[in-house]
Amino acid sequence: MLTEHDIADLAAGRHADPFGVLGMHARGATLWINALLPGALGVDVIERASGETVATLQRQGESAVFSARMGRRRKPFDYLLRVTWPPLRAGDPPWVRDLEDPYRFPPVLGEMDAWLLAEGTHLRPYECLGAHPGTMLGATGTRFAVWAPNARRVSVIGDFNLWDGRRHPMRLRRECGVWELFLPDVGQGALYKFEILTQHGEILQKADPMAFRAELRPGTASIVQGLPPLHPIRPGMAQANDFEAPISIYEVH
Repeated sequence: MLTEHDIADLAAGRHADPFGVLGMHARGATLWINALLPGALGVDVIERASGETVATLQRQGESAVFSARMGRRRKPFDYLLRVTWPPLRAGDPPWVRDLEDPYRFPPVLGEMDAWLLAEGTHLRPYECLGAHPGTMLGATGTRFAVWAPNARRVSVIGDFNLWDGRRHPMRLRRECGVWELFLPDVGQGALYKFEILTQHGEILQKADPMAFRAELRPGTASIVQGLPPLHPIRPGMAQANDFEAPISIYEVH
């Protein structure tokens, strides 16, 4: 299912459409699952409902891309990736962790948000751009989104993926120029940036312009932080801010 071009671009961090190849895909009557996991020793697919191993992904050449056909299965199903990693210390056994696949989740932005962002008329862009902890399809994580219409590729990097831009490339919403990704198991307090591959092939690491929190100098990373809770407006404050209330204007020249 994966072409040599896809594998090379994914491994090099150049692929502009990761959701077109990673995750679960139906090709005719056959299901495939593809994963990009630099450093992994092996990957199994676990059916969430039964807990059974339904397939073992095969490494594609010497790359960090793993792929397999789902046997006789014809319909998409809910799954986890059981990843085997190298030992943390010499003499230790390899360790195993079950991971949600970020490339099984639907788009982050709603249609109305995408429309208003494309128009440039969104009055609260901070509510949909940036980093927002939450849940999606029952998984807890963080929704990331950044406007970068001229980028060739944008990835989320942070202390949760070794600041490696190959690991979590984002989906481009072409209708509004926003790159987006939901990352499971990334929560409040995580450090992150966006890694951008420009049209000229330059790689830039940028803090989030919509972040609600950032590292204190000399650190430059953004920090995942949700919106503060809304507080009811006291009657006196509401009356003072009424459209018919008088105002005072001060000028300094």
